[in-house]
Amino acid sequence: MNKICMIIGAGAGIGGHVGKRFAQDGYHVALCRRSDQDGLDRMVAEIEQAGGSASGHILNAAADDAIENLINHIEADIGPIQTVVYNLGAQIGNRALADTSLKTFELGWRIGNLGVFRVAQKLFPVMVERGGGTLLVTSATSAMRGNAGQHSHAAAMGGRRMLCQTLNAEFAPQNIHVAHILIDSAVNAPDTLGKLLGKERFEKLLETKARGKDEIMEPSAIADTYFHIAHQHRSAWTFELDMRAFSDTAWWNHPLDL
Repeated sequence: MNKICMIIGAGAGIGGHVGKRFAQDGYHVALCRRSDQDGLDRMVAEIEQAGGSASGHILNAAADDAIENLINHIEADIGPIQTVVYNLGAQIGNRALADTSLKTFELGWRIGNLGVFRVAQKLFPVMVERGGGTLLVTSATSAMRGNAGQHSHAAAMGGRRMLCQTLNAEFAPQNIHVAHILIDSAVNAPDTLGKLLGKERFEKLLETKARGKDEIMEPSAIADTYFHIAHQHRSAWTFELDMRAFSDTAWWNHPLDL
């Protein structure tokens, strides 16, 4: 039976590349994203053409029971999930307090915090029964520092970090590896950062890379680190890791707090 890696937030950036990396090592990757069935199908096809195994699943992680029902489906029809990568962001751009509605703030909490909690509540008991498992959680600069215009995102990411700590404290002794991975730079992800920044600003970031300056993180390189963390020996588990691109200009001068 194939090892199963479920990726919640499998876009063209980190999530999709993590899926490709796990598939290279023989995992079946269950790629989950909110929309874009065509993009999801292309990603599955790319993995299969490279000799891997994958399935695509549309998932609205904010909807009641959606995460739980999808986990039930994967476990029943594909196999037991060994690794979950929770890669959903909650970034809505810079919004002043007056421009941040209650609905918007709550959505950040639902995606940033409640989704992680629901995954753990559903899967951790069965992982413990099976002898262990792994949860890798992508996080952001806002988990460590709240900036103006980032009320929803900073609250979501800060809460995500604390939730990972409590889950780790309870379940690491039961052989569940929880890792909070802080992405502290812009990522070459056209369907997430590209949309947030807009075409012109995103292309300027790519231009710096073309000039030999690694000021934007490559998702394939990030994926290698995710794979390594998921396969660490228990005596040397990583709980928290921050990753950032090299830059000869200060990363915090970037106008969007990621």
